[in-house]
Amino acid sequence: MSVLVDKNTRLLVQGITGREGEFHTRAMLGYGTTVVAGVVPGRGGQRAIDDKVPVFNTVREAVEQTQANVSIIFVPAPFAPDAMREAADAGIPFIVCLTEYIPANDMVPTYEYIKQRGARLLGPNCPGLLTPGGAKVGIIPGSIVAEGPVGVVSKSGTLTYEAVDALTKLGIGQTTIIGIGGDPIIGTNFIDCLQLFQDDADTKAIVMIGEIGGTAEQEAAAFIKAHVTKPVVSFIAGQTAPAGKRMGHAGAIISGGEGTAAEKIAALEAAGVAVAKEPGEIAQLVQQRLHQR
Repeated sequence: MSVLVDKNTRLLVQGITGREGEFHTRAMLGYGTTVVAGVVPGRGGQRAIDDKVPVFNTVREAVEQTQANVSIIFVPAPFAPDAMREAADAGIPFIVCLTEYIPANDMVPTYEYIKQRGARLLGPNCPGLLTPGGAKVGIIPGSIVAEGPVGVVSKSGTLTYEAVDALTKLGIGQTTIIGIGGDPIIGTNFIDCLQLFQDDADTKAIVMIGEIGGTAEQEAAAFIKAHVTKPVVSFIAGQTAPAGKRMGHAGAIISGGEGTAAEKIAALEAAGVAVAKEPGEIAQLVQQRLHQR
């Protein structure tokens, strides 16, 4: 089984003819994802990716003609909020935005707009998600994954790849891998993903990769303690970061003494989560927890 995307995913790519959009659409198609449409205003009627994908002027037109049910956005930051809103207006139930550098002041009303229309947003500034054997929606490398029992949710793209590669090399596959992004304002969060994995019968263990800054990990720890019965393994990035200095993501900053790695690790351990001291330990801890079940 899986969460959010699978073999029934019908993907629409906003910005398919741009450099990033074209490159990653080829990779998604190569993995086996069903890409049914691209949207680029002014290029309707054309075909992209070696004539494989029809291009439409609007998301609404694309949805009406192809029954797309997921949209991925490869649109520059100044235009990405409008692209997200257009997808929500067209009835797309799941919107994935990879775009970086969208101002928080733009994301607050955009996220509220998407929620009001009943859609789910993943991102922005995230690597997307991948269900092994089902669908790759984003930039997570398909070569490092395998089908199996572990759900993965992470703020960090590169740490996600490292953890998944190590799991696969130990013979431990994944149900779905989700990169939620590390911006201050994001759509789908840790708790959303923990609930999805808790409800998925085929997910037997969960990996959660967090980082310094904010309180999302502490809130996730409280949720795990109250609602998650499956073993959870975690890692917190940025443990040596100095206070007041942003490390990587816009949300990864310790401010006013809040959001430290020590606080997050203590909260997770108090909830029964096994916390790795370094990324290389994640896969071994998962293996131990699976064998204990």
